[in-house]
This record gives sequence, C-alpha cells and structure tokens, in this order.
Amino acid sequence: MTDTERETRISPLQGCPRHVAVIMDGNNRWARARGLRGVAGHRAGVSAVRAAVETCGKSGVEILTLFAFSSENWRRPEEEVGALMTLFLRALTREVRKLRENNIRLSFIGNRNRFSKTLQSHMDEAEASTAHCTDMELVVAADYGGRWDITQATRRIGAEIEAGRLRPDDVTEDLFQRYLCLGDRPMPDLLIRTGGEQRISNFLLWQFAYTEFYFAPEYWPDFRHQQMRAALEDYSSRQRRFGRTAEQVSARTATTDSH
Repeated sequence: MTDTERETRISPLQGCPRHVAVIMDGNNRWARARGLRGVAGHRAGVSAVRAAVETCGKSGVEILTLFAFSSENWRRPEEEVGALMTLFLRALTREVRKLRENNIRLSFIGNRNRFSKTLQSHMDEAEASTAHCTDMELVVAADYGGRWDITQATRRIGAEIEAGRLRPDDVTEDLFQRYLCLGDRPMPDLLIRTGGEQRISNFLLWQFAYTEFYFAPEYWPDFRHQQMRAALEDYSSRQRRFGRTAEQVSARTATTDSH
C-alpha cells in the first residue's frame, strides 16, 4: 500500500491530541546519506509537511505547530541559510492556496525582523488570506526560540507595568502565557521529534511543561502519513496525570463518563 493510499484511509482518532508540535529534524542527514547537499533534504521535507498536515487534519488535531527555523539556525553557513529562505518563500507561494482550499488557517510565531521585507510581506499575506479558515490551524515557528519567547513576554509585561496598565500582583501564570507567542491557544499535548535525537532544542520551553514526548528514529523527509498516525495513536494510549496519581485520574475519568 502506498503512502497516498494510507492517507486516504485516515479516519478520526479517539483520544487524538488537540495540539501537536513537531521538531522536523534530520533533513541534512537524510541528504548526506544520499550524497546530496543539505538543502535537498529540506526540499524533500516539504512533502513530509504536507503528510503531517493531512494526517493531523483527518485524525482530529486542531493545531499543528512546526519548528521550521530556530533562532540558532542563523549560525548555519550563509549559503544554507540563503537556500532555506528561498525554499521558505517558494513554499509559501505554492502551499497557501491549498491550505485555504482545505480550510486550514496559517499562522507564524517568532521574530520576523531578520527576514527580508519580501518574505515578511508574504507571511503577512498568507496569514490574512487564511484568517477565516476554521478546520485546523497550522502554526509555523520561524526565527523562534523558547528563551527569546519568554524574554519578549517579560519585556512586554514590564512595559505594561511601567506604563501603569498592570501591577506586579496582576502577573499570574495565565497572564504571562497570554504574552507568549502561542497566546491563548491550548498548550501542546504532544511533541514529536524526528531524526532520533531526544532533546527539545529551545522550542516552546514554557509551553512544554506537561507535554507528552514522542521521539521517532526516521529523518523528517521519511516521516509520512503512517509514521504520523502511529505517533498520534501512541499518544491516545497514554494517561496524562498533571501531577495527580493514576488512581485519581481513573476515578475522575469514571465520574466524567458516568455523567
């Protein structure tokens, strides 16, 4: 059975996570294993993005957040960064229409200031043209870092306090969260990282407090419909306790089901 055939058979998943975050790792290693330049892996990874969006959408995921370009990725060779920016712009131009046709909203989080004016303009246009879509939200983290996110939120709250619009006592966890890039969106239920590495690489540091982790051995270009569905099914079998005991969670679930 081909990957496309698997995709067409995807059905809603009971216990599906509302919000899935993905660290798309292994593009360069995928390319090197084939004797190709690193950017070839990133090009191949675009198809994996499509598979992730399709599988998550049909399974019942409400928000899919992809770590596309980190704050630290600017340190990579200039040629690679330039190629990534070109690919990013090309993908925006080609994919936005498909997202709109499938009623998927596109949003970006991160510091856009270091991107070219052309790329920033395309990002703004993509968000505006899909703002009305309601089936799923695709969030792309670009020039994003978890420490940067916490720092910018702290600065904004400090400015509000200095201006007299907030008092220090007003600062709660819920208020602080609203100043982070993901704002009032539900926190990620599941983080998937491909490529065999087992770390979070400065991604959504605040938001991952109670997130379930799933580490996949496949490089990102090889992570398609079947692999994404397997990750979602693995999550659906887990018990999330949020500090409670397993017995407390079971009792609470039984009480909820009885109503």
